[in-house]
Amino acid sequence: MLAAGCGGGDSNSDEPASAENPVELTVTTFGTFGYDDLYAEYEDANPGVTIKATNIDTGGNARTDLFTKLAAGSGVSDVVAIEEGWLGSIMEISDQFVDLNDYGAADIKGNWVDWKYEQGTDPEGRVIGYGTDIGPQGICYNGKLFEAAGLPSDREAVAELLGGENASWENYFEVGNQYKDTSGKAWFDQAGFVWNSMVNQMDEGYYTKDGELNLDGNEAMISRFKQLGGAIEDGLSSDQTQWDWANGKAFLDGSFATMVCPGWMLGTIQGKIEAAGGGTDSGWDFADVFPGGASNWGGAFLSVPETSEHKEAAAALAAWLTHPDQQIKQSAAANNFPSTIAAQEQLASEATPNEWFNDAPTGSILAARAEGVVAQFKGPDDSVIQENVFGPPIDLLETGQADADQAWAKALELLNDLVINN
Repeated sequence: MLAAGCGGGDSNSDEPASAENPVELTVTTFGTFGYDDLYAEYEDANPGVTIKATNIDTGGNARTDLFTKLAAGSGVSDVVAIEEGWLGSIMEISDQFVDLNDYGAADIKGNWVDWKYEQGTDPEGRVIGYGTDIGPQGICYNGKLFEAAGLPSDREAVAELLGGENASWENYFEVGNQYKDTSGKAWFDQAGFVWNSMVNQMDEGYYTKDGELNLDGNEAMISRFKQLGGAIEDGLSSDQTQWDWANGKAFLDGSFATMVCPGWMLGTIQGKIEAAGGGTDSGWDFADVFPGGASNWGGAFLSVPETSEHKEAAAALAAWLTHPDQQIKQSAAANNFPSTIAAQEQLASEATPNEWFNDAPTGSILAARAEGVVAQFKGPDDSVIQENVFGPPIDLLETGQADADQAWAKALELLNDLVINN
């Protein structure tokens, strides 16, 4: 899986890469992938292979970058990371990506949990992406803020406080009101991420399993939106800017006490705490509980576009980066949670303390949170709906410019403009 089969030059030959037959592979990821050391390791093990890596700040911007380059027919990397939220739109043009079955995908299928492998397979049975991580969710919380508000800070006690196995959004917001009444401060960072988590828990989200839009008249979803609207009206949201959190300062100044946390978010939080000058004594912790039960948010895939001049070499790199051994290293670097079975089992058994989260065994906790998770079907405009259809109405809620009914009506208006009639 290393040098064997790596093509060289523009001929895409089967001759292994070497000093005489060098190959430069371009890779584009986004957010926090934790691949830097792995790139160096692969280059050391594969003489003649050079990796040129690009990392884009957010998944949304990565989506725009990839689709712009695909439309232009040039500039697409040899290996590209695809986010689960826009995988549905990729499936509509899956023929623009290499079928990894041609490079041994069937031989390593058993590495992954079934649903992750199936997600990367198009309706014709072509495997167009190897799974990287998945996003089982727990609750991040600041133990110091909990103690100051008279709430328990021990992570097992926090899990019970939020309802344990019977945790619900009603209970989560109820405890949030208790916290706000005592502290005078917000309970969670901002409502967009909470809304995304609430939708991801439903059997069917923005699309039905048959691929039909699923918003207009969806009473279950409307009920959840109103529930979130009530929490915002109660002052439970800190209305932080997504992905910024005052450049991390909000994690240190007591702006909010809890946050919904898929595994990959742990690495994001660590990076923001470091950017704000904080350390491992920030008070943040991670509890084995989530309102409404098991939930998956995000996760990614590595794919090889048909435009690659080094398809075989690119497929070999994608397979190596997503192998269980590398997913363990990636998890240590990025604090995300693997999609491969062996890597999940190793993290669960090791229960390594995470110093950035009060020595919580985050890998073991995420393994527990992953039980029962099956990713929701994502339609072609799923990420557009989350970010551009619901983003502005939730902003109206958070700034007091609309109530839940008005905000929902605005979402349907944007759905019509941006998705249905676009």
